[in-house]
Amino acid sequence: MTHPSAPDSARRTWFLPGFIALGAIWGSSFLFIKVGVQELHPVYVTLGRVALGAVILLVVLVAVRDKLPRDPRLWAHLVVLGVVGIAVPFTLFGYGTERIPSLLAGILNATTPLMALPLAALVFRTERLTSRRAIGIAIGFAGVLVVLGVWQGVGGATLTGQLMCFGAAFCYGIAIPYQKRFVAGAAGSTLALTTAQLLAATAVLAATSPLLAGAPPAPTSLSPEVIGSVAALGVLGTGLAFVLHLRNNRLVGASGASMVTYLIPVFAVLAGVLVLGETLTWFQPVGALVVLAGVAIAQGVVRLRRPTRPEVTLPPPLPPAPATAGPPVPAPRP
Repeated sequence: MTHPSAPDSARRTWFLPGFIALGAIWGSSFLFIKVGVQELHPVYVTLGRVALGAVILLVVLVAVRDKLPRDPRLWAHLVVLGVVGIAVPFTLFGYGTERIPSLLAGILNATTPLMALPLAALVFRTERLTSRRAIGIAIGFAGVLVVLGVWQGVGGATLTGQLMCFGAAFCYGIAIPYQKRFVAGAAGSTLALTTAQLLAATAVLAATSPLLAGAPPAPTSLSPEVIGSVAALGVLGTGLAFVLHLRNNRLVGASGASMVTYLIPVFAVLAGVLVLGETLTWFQPVGALVVLAGVAIAQGVVRLRRPTRPEVTLPPPLPPAPATAGPPVPAPRP
């Protein structure tokens, strides 16, 4: 006798360690960004992590005997994604964590699906904006207001840092439907396409960083903590993290793998509090839960119950008419 559920259970068992590891890596990335920008300009933190991530994925690409795409039109789309989906948001998070705690940046990162859904529906036409999704988005943005503690007033460098992190999430919100519209289904593996995006982002950053931040500092002038943080961002947060995400997609599909969204803020808060000694106010985790609830509703993870119609009891059917009687009386219609 066979048990159809056995492969799924085994698949999910193997998926869980990688799922938790990915949440921990991406959640702790905000800690490493916070440390990195203490001595490096945010664009150089981004350049370091992206270049290292590209090298890691190139090694994996060679190991599996895969090849980069060759279509020039596809490369043009990948350059857009490299800029909008990698270079700009990574840098904005760097600017943001100069002004706000890393744990808050990690919480604000969870708003990405709330940005992506409206853009996908209204701009790129890759999704439908249903009433359920609209309700989820509204709940999520209400949670953002709680996270920010708007009743206390916002302004100054803190507001600037929050807006920069929102800008990073907004860039992700553009990149996700853009990729689905123009790159999904293109020739080439996901590994090859992502490697190409990292290479494009590296080239753009290498050309623009000196213009934005001047000459880079000598590596010998940097502390071991900063060098280690940039290395961790590149090797773990950009290189290994993608390999894990690709593995999770293969084991449980894109929808299951996307659930890592709910783990990232948890690890970002833990890293910020336990390692950096950042302060967590009561309304930040409460608001984060509201944001994640909105995301869950918008993504269909939590379904809203529809009002049920009252049952209508039909009368019993009439007995058949005797053979000697006239034509049968039609049954009453409800």
